[in-house]
Amino acid sequence: MLYLAPMAFYPKQNPKPIDTNQLIYGQHAVLEALLAAKDINKVIVQTSAKSEVLNEILKKCKQQAIPIQYAPKEKFLFLHQKNHQGVMAYLSPIAFQSIEDIIPQLFEEGKNPFILVLDRITDVRNLGAIARSAYCAGIHAIVIPATDSAPINEDAVKTSAGALMHIPICREKNFKTVLELLNQSGILTIACSEKAKKNFHELDLTVPLAIIMGNEETGISPDILKKCEEMAKIPLDLGVQSLNVSVAAGIAVYEAVRQRILA
Repeated sequence: MLYLAPMAFYPKQNPKPIDTNQLIYGQHAVLEALLAAKDINKVIVQTSAKSEVLNEILKKCKQQAIPIQYAPKEKFLFLHQKNHQGVMAYLSPIAFQSIEDIIPQLFEEGKNPFILVLDRITDVRNLGAIARSAYCAGIHAIVIPATDSAPINEDAVKTSAGALMHIPICREKNFKTVLELLNQSGILTIACSEKAKKNFHELDLTVPLAIIMGNEETGISPDILKKCEEMAKIPLDLGVQSLNVSVAAGIAVYEAVRQRILA
C-alpha cells in the first residue's frame, strides 16, 4: 500500500465537549435548515424516530448529498432537556461548492485547472494538512465524497491553518460521475498509486490536471481507479514502503507546481 494510517502516532486526547453553536436539533428546525440549503456536515437520526417530517428530512439529505448517521437514544442524552425529537444536524464551518460549476468558470477565466480529488480520506488531520498544502500550491478546488470522508469541522479547519476557509471544497455524491466530468472537460486525471509504472516526474503535469489521492489504508477504490486516465507513483527508497497520505499529496502536488513554474 502507498499510505499508512497515522493514528497510532498521535497521543490520545480527552474527547472535546460538543459545540452546540454548530448544532441544530428538532425535526422542524433541521428540515428548515435543509430547505434553506444550509451547509450541513451530517444529520444524526435516533434509530427509533419515525414521522412524516423525518421522512422528508431523509429525502432532502439524499438529494443534497448530506451524510445520515443512525444512533441509539444514548447519543442524544446531552440534549435531554431539549426537544430534539430524535434528530440533530451539525453545521459545516464552510460553504460547499460544486465541481460542475467550478470547471467551466476556470476555463472562462483563462486559468489552467488544477484539481485535487480525495477518495475517502477519513482522518480529519490528514484532510486539514492536505488542504493546507493544496492552498499553498494554488489548487483551484478539492473534491471529497459525500460519505466515507472526514468531516470538515473545527479540527479540520485548525489543522489546515485556515486554508479550508479559502479554497473551494466540493462535496460530491457520485465520484464516478465526477471523474467522467473531469475527463470530458479535457482535464487529465492521474491516480496516485503504488501500482503505477511511471513516476510523477515522468508525466506532463503542466496540462489541465486533477490528482486523485486514496484512502489511508486501502488507497483509491477500484471503480475510481478505472476512471483515471493515468496512474503515477512517488519513487521510494527500498527501505521505505509507504508515505502518509498528506505527505504523498504534498509531494505529488508540488511536482506539478515545479513543472508549471519551469514551463
